[in-house]
Amino acid sequence: MKTGLFCNYDNHHQDARRAILEQVALVKQAESLGFEEAWVSEHHFSESNLSPSMLVLIGHLAALTSTIQLGTAAVLLPFHNPIRVAEDIATLDNLCNGRLLFGIAKGGPFPEQNKHFAISMGESRAQMLEAMALIQKLLYETDVSFNGQFYQCDRLTVYPKPLQRQIPVYVATGDDDGIGFAAKHSFGLMGGPPFSLQRLRNTVAKYRALNSSGSEDLILARFFHVARTYDEAVSEALPFIRKFSQKMTANAAVVMQKSSSGHKPFDRTNICFDEDYLLENSIIGDVKTCRDKIQLFQDELNIGTLAIKPSSYDLQKNLESLTRYNQEVRNYV
Repeated sequence: MKTGLFCNYDNHHQDARRAILEQVALVKQAESLGFEEAWVSEHHFSESNLSPSMLVLIGHLAALTSTIQLGTAAVLLPFHNPIRVAEDIATLDNLCNGRLLFGIAKGGPFPEQNKHFAISMGESRAQMLEAMALIQKLLYETDVSFNGQFYQCDRLTVYPKPLQRQIPVYVATGDDDGIGFAAKHSFGLMGGPPFSLQRLRNTVAKYRALNSSGSEDLILARFFHVARTYDEAVSEALPFIRKFSQKMTANAAVVMQKSSSGHKPFDRTNICFDEDYLLENSIIGDVKTCRDKIQLFQDELNIGTLAIKPSSYDLQKNLESLTRYNQEVRNYV
C-alpha cells in the first residue's frame, strides 16, 4: 500500500497566501518522508478550500518537488472543455517529468458549482464519461474525430503529447455506469473521505466482477490525525470535522431538495456527513487506533494508495502528525 497526501488547500485562517504556503509545506514534508503521492482536489466558489485552479496548483507543486507523484483528485470534467483538459494534462505530465496521476469526477454535492457552470446535475455523469473518452483519444492519438452527445471534434491533434506512455487514470464513482466505464478501460477507482465502507465494498466488488486486472488500484482518501493519545487527536481534529460536517450537511439538503434524477440518499450506507460518522470513518486517534483503522480498510478493500488528509487547523500539529504516521503507523500496516 502506498501513502499519499490529500490536498484541499484549506483556508483555515481566511488568508489565501497562507493557505497555499501551508499546503506546499505539507507536500514538501510528505515528499521528505517518502510518501509516494500527493492528490490535489478541485473546489469552486469555496472560501474554505482554495483549489479552483487545480491544474495551476499542480504545476506549482511540480516545480517545487522532484520525486512525489502528483494527482488530480479530481478534475470535475463537466465543468471543463475536454480538449483544453487534454492539452493541460499532457503539458503537466511533461512539466512534472512523468509524475502525473489523473483522477476524474462529475462534481460532488455542491449545487452552486452546477448552477454557475450551467451544468445539469442529472447529466453531469454522462458528460464526465463522454469527456474522458474524448480525452483518452486526444492524449494518445492523432487526427481524432469524435461525435458525441456533448462533445465533438474533427481530425484534431493536440500537442504536446504526454511524457508517460499511459498516464494512470482514476475515477471517483459509485454509480454502475461509472464503475463499468472504469472497469472497461482498467482505470483505477477513487473513494472520498465521507464514502462509507459499505459503499466502497460494493463499488470494488462490482468492479472486480467486470475486471480483476485493475482492481487493486483504489485510491482511498481519509481525514487523518494521529497524536499521543486518542483524546488529544480527536480534540485537535474536531473543529475541522465539525465545520466540514455542517457545510456538507447543508449542501446535501439542497441536493436532495432539487434532485429529480433519483439521487442516492445521504446515509450511513452510502455517504454521510454526521459528525460522529465522520470521526468513526476517519483515521483519527492514537497510534494503535490509526493502525487498526488502516488495517481494516486494507483488509476489506485491498487499497492501492491511502491518501491521508491532515485535519488540524494548526500547521505544526499536522506536520508532527505526518511524522508520527511515518515513524509509528506506516510500517505496521
